[in-house]
Amino acid sequence: MPGSPRSHCPPASMGKARDFPSRPALRDEGVVPRTRLSLCRGPWRFLLCLWFASAVWASQAAQPKGREPIAVVGGQAIYDEDLLPLIQSQMRQVRQQEYELKSKALESLIQQKLLEAQASKRGLSASALLEQEADAKVSEPSEAEIQAFYMAQKDRINRPLEEVKVQLLQALKQAKLEQTRRAYLENLQAQAEVAVYLRPPKVEVGYDPARVRGDPKASVTIVEFSDFQCPFCVRAYPVVKELLTTYKGRVKLAYRDFPLRQIHAQAQIAAEASQCAGDQGKFWEYHDRLFENQSKLDKPALAGHASTLGLDAKQFDACLTDGKFRAQVEQDLQEGTRAGVNGTPAFFINGVLLSGAQPASAFEQVINAELAALGEKGATQ
Repeated sequence: MPGSPRSHCPPASMGKARDFPSRPALRDEGVVPRTRLSLCRGPWRFLLCLWFASAVWASQAAQPKGREPIAVVGGQAIYDEDLLPLIQSQMRQVRQQEYELKSKALESLIQQKLLEAQASKRGLSASALLEQEADAKVSEPSEAEIQAFYMAQKDRINRPLEEVKVQLLQALKQAKLEQTRRAYLENLQAQAEVAVYLRPPKVEVGYDPARVRGDPKASVTIVEFSDFQCPFCVRAYPVVKELLTTYKGRVKLAYRDFPLRQIHAQAQIAAEASQCAGDQGKFWEYHDRLFENQSKLDKPALAGHASTLGLDAKQFDACLTDGKFRAQVEQDLQEGTRAGVNGTPAFFINGVLLSGAQPASAFEQVINAELAALGEKGATQ
């Protein structure tokens, strides 16, 4: 989203748009050629031809119109569906962005209507109600809060505290105000009868049964596309691991590789090494070790991780040197791209895309909605 902090590792480059030639003029198929009309001269022939032409035109009107080409090259027509293989991934991203925009707008509109309804009950304006229930409850930031906020932003601010203290005070107070208002509006929504029928787009994504953590029969599947060298993937790692504990038996995690080789030089070999460890039955142990030791991903370090986990060193080295799982890593990458992945980490929760290192609450919202749709209870119910 514009203006929001990055929460995922983006790819190094994007493709360029292409220009297409304009559409040539097409022959009007509904015009009867002049040579044919000459055959209809003469009184009785004219009546016969008129009847015949009427029958033909009526038949054409009754038939549905054929596909309209969007371009013609050397006499060969190009149709809208011919573009789909070329833009399928980008169109999925567009549909996802459309849903996110609609979802935010819908949430804002719902909260506005609830606020107006509550204000009307109490004989107040919406702004007066917010002032009374939220704004009036916001306290002034303490010296300790200002100091802590400054220390967290010190490198970016690069100025003495006294020079920026007033601005920090205002920023902290505004943040508190927005938080209090948001909490009040969310409380109104929780108490009201609100039914939301807007649903996110879904993508059918496969996974490798050998790289599944949790109950294989769990009704909710999280398919993660990740990169062992991506800093945002490391942030997501403990969040997802905790979710599997929270939703034990109801959620499983399937891991797939999406190494961003252009910006992460060790991502490819780390992905292959994890699958070599899986070849010896210790994929998840190796997976955890890589994320918990992200600065140690060169080949000697990868061999060291294998040794620590008790893997057969000779078999592991042969697997990695021979590139045994190189093609499978590439397959993960290509399938992720087709599914609309454009950075890491990316998660598909029963087909619903969640991009970036999101807080647990973002996962829970999607998981609970999926469980509810299946008639199961969520974590908080």
